[in-house]
Amino acid sequence: MSRKSAKIDALLAGFKAGGLHDPHYAGYFACFNRQLYYEAHDVLEELWLERRQEPQAGFYQGLIQLAGAFVHLQKGRLRPAGRLFALALKKLEPYPSINADLDLEAVRRLCREHCRALERDGYRQNPWSPERAPTLKLIHS
Repeated sequence: MSRKSAKIDALLAGFKAGGLHDPHYAGYFACFNRQLYYEAHDVLEELWLERRQEPQAGFYQGLIQLAGAFVHLQKGRLRPAGRLFALALKKLEPYPSINADLDLEAVRRLCREHCRALERDGYRQNPWSPERAPTLKLIHS
């Protein structure tokens, strides 16, 4: 087991297998909503790596890219954040508005709004702050 796996296991300790969603998927939202975007990325990446050949792989990858975009915003790297928002949007576009109990249209809107805000300000002003951080909620959890 790698050190990364041990850290992910610790993050997922509160999520049980056999629940409504895979613990990695549920853990992604818990981390994201606590502004632990790097950890959200890592948690969901483990699930994505296991399921890269499945139809949902692009969906997971889009959510991973979304978390990565917020990592860049936290660090003030605005252009890389903009690129990841655009990549996330492209990965998420083919999926229905509600996918895996997530209002995906709201997530796509979040990506578009952040892309527009970054472009509008010429990548000089960060649209993210801890006080205005978005949260993502599953319809059924």
